[in-house]
Amino acid sequence: MDYITVIIQAVVQGLTEFLPVSSSGHLSVIQHLTGVDGEAALILSIALHLGTLLAVFIAFRSTIWGMIKEFFLTIKDIFTGKFSWKKMNSDRRMMFMVIFATLMLVPCYLVKDFFTSRQGDGDIIFEGAAFLFTSIILFMSDRCTGQKLGKDMKISDALVVGAFQCVALFPGVSRSGSTTAAGLFCGLSKQTAVTFAFILGIPAILGGSVLELGDAVHSETDIDWVMLGIGFVISAIVGFLAIKLVDWLLKKNRFKIFGIYTAVLGVLCIAAGVYEIVSQTPIRELITG
Repeated sequence: MDYITVIIQAVVQGLTEFLPVSSSGHLSVIQHLTGVDGEAALILSIALHLGTLLAVFIAFRSTIWGMIKEFFLTIKDIFTGKFSWKKMNSDRRMMFMVIFATLMLVPCYLVKDFFTSRQGDGDIIFEGAAFLFTSIILFMSDRCTGQKLGKDMKISDALVVGAFQCVALFPGVSRSGSTTAAGLFCGLSKQTAVTFAFILGIPAILGGSVLELGDAVHSETDIDWVMLGIGFVISAIVGFLAIKLVDWLLKKNRFKIFGIYTAVLGVLCIAAGVYEIVSQTPIRELITG
């Protein structure tokens, strides 16, 4: 793996983690085309995901800080008998909704290999079908015009969004796209749906990175820390810009652009996968000549 490959994957990760087009699906396709896989790809994936995690903290620092303060204030209110579910402010309710939605992931991580085995399996037909699924839900959610704010969210809303996040564990199904679409399906306003979807990604990204880190620790791959550092910084910067882009496009009612993109990409991946099966030739050999 060279620096050019790392930079390309960092840019792809930073863009696709937050643009509703699936980062895992794009990384799977990029790794398939470049021939990068195994332990080296796993270690790089951890660094890039942590970079995008930093981007979320920077972009939503005000809301996240408010939720952190409310977490400790909630503990205080419980012990002093002042806690009230009905009188919660927006940050406290958002905090609880993130917890409920995240709990939906716990059973999935017990069988995480069922989801991750699709990435790096030498075939991109599944990723193509997953991209098409992402396209469908993006087109459907583009018609939603909800008005619910964070303070109006219900547990049922959080569980629906959490269920969509579980589906997004498959490479090719966008996590940010699925959770944002689910929020819109539940009647959330566009700004609330985006904010909740991206903040919800914090425990998901962090949890996934910790699990992958456990596998990477036991690997015998030599780690190039400079290369990983470059990937981390680039994915963080690009990720922050991608968050701002999604927010702007959603407000301008141009979310369907991503639906068109994932539909085209899905068809191309399926076509490439079928070609490889029929010709018994990896598509990267056709590209490189």
